[in-house]
Amino acid sequence: MRAGFIVSAIASLLLAGISASAHAENTPPPPANKRNCKNTVPFDRWLADFKREAIAEGIRPETIEETIGGMTPDQGTIARDRKQGFFSQTFIDFYFKLATKNREQTGKTFLKRYKPIFDRAESEFGVPGPVITGFWALESDFGGGMGNLPVLRSLVTLAWDCRRGDFFRGELKAAMKIVERGDLTPDQMIGSWAGELGQTQFLPQHYLNYGVDYDGDGRVDLIHDNADVIGSTAKFLSSMGWKRGEPWIEQVRLTKSLPWEKADLAIKLPRSQWVAWGVKGVGQDLPSDDLPASLVLPMGRDGPAFLTYPNFDVYTQWNQSLTYALTAAHLAARMGGAPNLSKASGNVPSLSYEQIKELQSLLKRRGYDVGEVDGKLGAGTRKAVKDMQMKFGLPADSYPSAELLTALRERS
Repeated sequence: MRAGFIVSAIASLLLAGISASAHAENTPPPPANKRNCKNTVPFDRWLADFKREAIAEGIRPETIEETIGGMTPDQGTIARDRKQGFFSQTFIDFYFKLATKNREQTGKTFLKRYKPIFDRAESEFGVPGPVITGFWALESDFGGGMGNLPVLRSLVTLAWDCRRGDFFRGELKAAMKIVERGDLTPDQMIGSWAGELGQTQFLPQHYLNYGVDYDGDGRVDLIHDNADVIGSTAKFLSSMGWKRGEPWIEQVRLTKSLPWEKADLAIKLPRSQWVAWGVKGVGQDLPSDDLPASLVLPMGRDGPAFLTYPNFDVYTQWNQSLTYALTAAHLAARMGGAPNLSKASGNVPSLSYEQIKELQSLLKRRGYDVGEVDGKLGAGTRKAVKDMQMKFGLPADSYPSAELLTALRERS
């Protein structure tokens, strides 16, 4: 998703690859067309058709003119959308660039400063304050980096573009309804290139459907009003199935011998089973109970290890990138008092961007669906890696090694 910032442009670049796929709807958006698709409908003709469509759905003609009258598409937005995809760096690199000590401390300060509001949000929606501040930190650095582009122009551009037009037409209409409701003026709609608004970067439909006027001033303002940010983020997370009173993630230590093929986000076992296999908590003992838990190894068996619980599924709905979801979840845990990761846990030999692309090509030749050959270690690539590790008799921890790449080369 998104436009999180590290007080500089670097984090914008880091997160450019997740903007606009973040904040997944409770029902998945329609699939995108290929990045090399071509726009065949002239913009002026498309805009006239869209205006008629919006009026038919009850949006006032004056609102349409106020928001998008005379607008032209932004080719820079299209270029950014076609280039998405930064997650070729390792989890630990991404984590320490974004989950900074400063962000942790700011989150803890906000939790104290706005304690009555966080308490109210948890009482109403079941979502703990640190979960909200974790997203708040990564999405906009607590309001310091919400984006600086005119959102309505970005939405018009993406709604016209061939790649995800159906999805963004709905977002553009939602943005118009936000104006009609009186929450924001068109000039106030400044945000990310992908049309996201506010301090936790809501797409317009989420703003419209889950925005809460938490301070009672008569409008939902997720750009300037921290109370509205807290209440709305809690309501949105609750809508995605957050379970009141349950944990979401915990860093753990591993034994040298585990059934590595069970280490998979898709495999949930009772926490007691992981305890029986020798998995231990960091900083506190693990309860031996029936809470479903997945063992997640973003850098394989020699890197950082986490048990994730049913509430972690909300993180992967917010953003489908496992790297982002783990970072946001563990940063939230730190804001709630958990210890930081050790950088030493990232001392794991990792394949380069070009080597991962080669690996993906070799896996694709064997019939695996790894998606685009893009050098990113996504869910499809991890699944294929695990399957090949099992076939080659290697520890099936889903993390590609030089040993696996060599074996694929020799047996291709």
